[in-house]
Amino acid sequence: MASPEPGGPGAAALDELSRNFTYGAPGAGNGSLSGAWYRRNQIHLFGVLLAILGNLVISISLNIQKYSHLRLAHQEHPRPCFKSVLWWGGVVLMAVGEIGNFASYGFAPITLIAPLGCMSVTGSAIISVMFLKENLRASDLLGMTLAFAGTYLLVNFAPNITQTISARTVQYYFVRWQFLIYVILEILIFCILLYFHKRKGMKHIVILLTLVALLASLTVISVKAVSGMITFSVTDKTQLTYPIFYIMFIIMIASCVFQVKLLNQATKLYNTAAVVPVNHVFFTTSAIIAGIIFYQEFLGAAFLTVFIYLFGCFLSFLGVFLVTRNREKEHLPQSYIDFGNVPGKQMLDKIQPDSNGLSYGTLPDGSDSAKNPSGEKKEV
Repeated sequence: MASPEPGGPGAAALDELSRNFTYGAPGAGNGSLSGAWYRRNQIHLFGVLLAILGNLVISISLNIQKYSHLRLAHQEHPRPCFKSVLWWGGVVLMAVGEIGNFASYGFAPITLIAPLGCMSVTGSAIISVMFLKENLRASDLLGMTLAFAGTYLLVNFAPNITQTISARTVQYYFVRWQFLIYVILEILIFCILLYFHKRKGMKHIVILLTLVALLASLTVISVKAVSGMITFSVTDKTQLTYPIFYIMFIIMIASCVFQVKLLNQATKLYNTAAVVPVNHVFFTTSAIIAGIIFYQEFLGAAFLTVFIYLFGCFLSFLGVFLVTRNREKEHLPQSYIDFGNVPGKQMLDKIQPDSNGLSYGTLPDGSDSAKNPSGEKKEV
């Protein structure tokens, strides 16, 4: 590969990278809770703190909105949710949490911030026990313990790099052959899955959430670029005059919109208890791959560091699965009326609700009619 001409734009970008992209020196401080580790990673810890607080605020907002829906449902004359002050309070907190998540990408690597989404799930489980008086199961406690252990490993063994994101840095990464190949492969996979989803009617949860994850990789790349350039503009020189800032901003908005659309389809077809853990695993994996390819976040990392980091990801994935497992089923209403326990009445088995018919349900043989004594059918 030819080296950039001296004084050219490529050389300027490489010079800026050499100044703004530094790796933690190997030694006693790496991957441990030493004083040197803290001094080297203060800016990362600030990003981690923003991400954790943002996810916890999102958990609180979701529980407030759920509580608002429950209150409205028990009123004699229910009002629309958008007329509830409590519901709007939850929406505002959701926005605050997302802003915290957005800002965190400007201070820490994607491979450190993305897996911390498990804090939203575990935090929501804790808050729902205190706020909505839901049951705390043994699997919840085990899942929270695993998620916290995984988060501890992630924070300590994530890539130990300090990277300042400027417009020139993003431009340099944007045209690298590794990223171009990655984008081409991602577009091909996305188009193939979208063809099977739209034309063949395949709506399997894996297909839907893989589409979401492919878009998410572009989202995290653009979010970190936009957040990083805004941070650089505040602390150093403005980056808002560069076209790459607005290109990344458009990619961020567009990918977020289509993600939400596909995620809504998945939640309509499948229980939240199934969608949440699968989406967390797919999103986090996609974000980590994007961070490695676009921002080179594991460049020069030791094998043991990478292994422990991946093990921390596995623990957080397992924790989210245990916390969400069978949670939806516990709150489902009884799907039938059992007349077998009525004293003095003949047992007619269970009448199942029929969503396709005008009547409430059907008899066990599947017909909506009964025979009269003469043997002719008589409509019920």
